[in-house]
Parts: sequence; C-alpha cells; structure tokens
Amino acid sequence: MAKSASETPGTVPNGPTPEAAETPPAPDIDISKPHVARMYDYFLGGKNNYAADREAAEQVIAMFPQTRLGARANRRFLIDAVRWLAGEAGIRQFIDIGSGLPTQQNVHEVAQEIAADARVVYVDNDPLVRVHADALLAANGNTAVIEADLRDPQAILNDATLRGHLDLSRPVGLLMVAVLHFIEDFDTALASVRHLCDGLPSGSYLVISHGLAQEGRDDVEEVRKVYRRSNSLVVMRSRAEIARFFDGLTMVGPGLAHFADWSIGDAAARRRAYPDDRLVSIDDRSHLADIPMMGGIGRIDR
Repeated sequence: MAKSASETPGTVPNGPTPEAAETPPAPDIDISKPHVARMYDYFLGGKNNYAADREAAEQVIAMFPQTRLGARANRRFLIDAVRWLAGEAGIRQFIDIGSGLPTQQNVHEVAQEIAADARVVYVDNDPLVRVHADALLAANGNTAVIEADLRDPQAILNDATLRGHLDLSRPVGLLMVAVLHFIEDFDTALASVRHLCDGLPSGSYLVISHGLAQEGRDDVEEVRKVYRRSNSLVVMRSRAEIARFFDGLTMVGPGLAHFADWSIGDAAARRRAYPDDRLVSIDDRSHLADIPMMGGIGRIDR
C-alpha cells in the first residue's frame, strides 16, 4: 500500500509521530505489542508505527545494521517486478498476498502508472491492514482488499470480492513478497504456493522474495526472539528450499537470485523513466551483498 508525504500523522490511514498521542486506528487494534507490518514500515522510514514497533525494530537493526537497506531492497524488487509484469509481460491483474501496511509505491500505483486499467487485489490476514487499506482504496475502483490467510489458499481463490474483481481465466501476477518466511512450517508454505499457482491460468506469473539462511549467524535466534514477541515469527530458508516454491514454473530474468544479482528488463531505462524513485533506488548493488534475501519470478506454463 502507499503513503504520500502530505498525509497528516495520527489519522487513518497514517500512523503517529513521536509528537502525537499514540492512539490505535481502531478500538480493537493493539498497539502495545510490536507488529511485523508496522516494524517493516519503520524500516522503510514510514509513519504507520508505534513505540512498541520502533523499539522492536531498533533491536533488530542493532543486530542486523543492514536491515533498513534490506527493506528498501525488497521494495525495489517488488516495484521492478510489477513494472516488468505490467510493462513487458502485459499482465493486467495482480494478487498481492501479505501486502502489509501503506508504504512507498504500492502495487496498484506502480501497475496503474503503466496501465490505468490494471486491477489489484490485496490480501492480508491482519485486520489492521484492512483498516488502513479500506481508507486508502476507497476512491480506486480498480483496487480491492480482502482479509484472508495464505495458509488457506482455497479461501483466497473462492473469495467473492476477489472473483468479482479479477477474471481468473486470464493471466494474473501472483505476488508473495517477503511473506513466506513468516510461515514456520515449510510444507504448509509450499502447499499453499502450489495450490494458488494451480488455481491460475497458463501465462500467469509467481513473484517471491524470501529471507535466506546464513551459516554461522549466531544472532539469528536473537532476531527470531524479537519477532516472536510480535504477531509473528520469521524463518530463514536455504536457497534449495526457496527454489522449491518455483517447482514446475519457467523462471524468467536471472531466475532465483540473491538481491545483489537480481535484475529484470532494462533497469537503467526504468530509472530514467521514473526519476522519483529516490526513496527505494539502490544504484550500487555491491551494497546488497550482505542482505540475506533472494527473489525470483516464475511463469506458469501448462
């Protein structure tokens, strides 16, 4: 989801600033405990976060100083993938699962900048996301949000709002960016990805980014403890495990690659075409070598 620099902090769909009273955006939203989506927003420099989120996020940054860069790199990956899908692959329908809170350059903004008729359905299992998204998307008829869980893929495919918004007989861009590493059980995550891909037609694409396990990192468990205090946990996986999410698909671009090595299409041309990407532009890829993230795009061919 997106946020503009002109938003007024402390009101939906925006979060508080240190100077404002920290009140939840809805009565049933708990802001006393850290929240994964709000922590990610903080990493990106957003305003949809609270004291508990900032404290937890700073603990992660203290252990992994490259965390902020990793969040920006992940957003860069998402934007590049959506621009390639809309601009070069001709995709006009997107499902973004685990969309999270409003942040820089949402999928619908990126896709609709290329094709005004692009349609997007955001999927998240968190009611907090729904509160923000409903306010943000009220005036955008080509964009919808549903509250559903990735671990129940058939419920996503059966959702009346999704089916009313998208034509699942036509190709879809299925986005699972930085979400699968929040599902602890690998078999559950793998089965969900396969079920969703099986429900989409030939010519659709799967986009995934995922945290990469690193040998010799004794502080990983400490980071897991921080996330365990929030509404989720995080599980880093090996390259071989991440690659299994793409089983049976035709990889495009560089295939599954580390963020330092991943690029698709003419990245230089995109930078010239979109000069306002300064918040997420990362020109020196050598800085990404220490970011434990991989990404890839696979095409569904039957």
